[in-house]
Amino acid sequence: MPRRLPPLNALKAFEAAARHESFTRAAEELCVTQGAVSHQVKALEAGLGLRLFDRGTQGLVITEAGRAYLEVVRDAFDRIASGTERLLERQGAGTLTVSTSPNFASKWLVHRLGRFAEAHPEIELRVSASLQHIDFAREDVDLAIRHGDGSWPTLHATRLCEEALFPVCSPALLRGRRPLRAPAGLHHHTLLHTNDRRDWSRWVEEASAKGVDAGRGPVFNQASMTIDAAVDGQGVALARTALAAWDLLSGRLVQPFGPRLAVPYGYWIVGPRATSGLPKVIAFRDWLLREAAEDTRRLREILT
Repeated sequence: MPRRLPPLNALKAFEAAARHESFTRAAEELCVTQGAVSHQVKALEAGLGLRLFDRGTQGLVITEAGRAYLEVVRDAFDRIASGTERLLERQGAGTLTVSTSPNFASKWLVHRLGRFAEAHPEIELRVSASLQHIDFAREDVDLAIRHGDGSWPTLHATRLCEEALFPVCSPALLRGRRPLRAPAGLHHHTLLHTNDRRDWSRWVEEASAKGVDAGRGPVFNQASMTIDAAVDGQGVALARTALAAWDLLSGRLVQPFGPRLAVPYGYWIVGPRATSGLPKVIAFRDWLLREAAEDTRRLREILT
């Protein structure tokens, strides 16, 4: 529902006139004529359907309704001024605050931050790992990395990378007592699940892996835990490209076979449109995209 807001100039004229209890002094402050202030206030009163001032021989006297409205308008102006000051401070500061999920922070971001610090020593990076989505209007955060479909119409959103879902395991499982060489071989290995068992059920059906029970194996509530268990050789996990990339490229994980499943969601870099062009925001966003593009290039060489 659209906000019902009076014209800003009328509110400014009213606030100044109420504060000075004078149209003349309000006009001097606003650098307009006394008649312009009076006209704006009359228009505001007409729009509200009530008198904000009594105009008598003893001068301008604010009404009870006017005093009540002044508190609202003054509070709104104070909040706008405070928010503007914070925004300008953030523009000029070298601190960049980034919010992301614990999974993305631990499995993708933290391993690479040394490279960003080396490339941009002038930017002090602060990373906040949280499952809660950030309200940029209320929280001191410059950028967020969110998992979703990109539907944030009020924000500036850039897709970080394409993703798929596929099996990963420790290289040790390829040469163990029961070497893992084909989907049917999963029958002899533990399946590691994230949140529920639906992904493995879908993958087993897609792979036509007969004799593989997708309903067995432990369930973890964080993807990072599932991946770490796979790195440790505890079983085979289904992992998303971004979260498994670091361990795949370092050789701690391998993809034993396909298929790869398409996924509807991916990681996006999001932030307020008003600050999307700040140099520090551009620098971090461009760095993220370069890192993701390099991952994609290198993963093509090792994944089936």
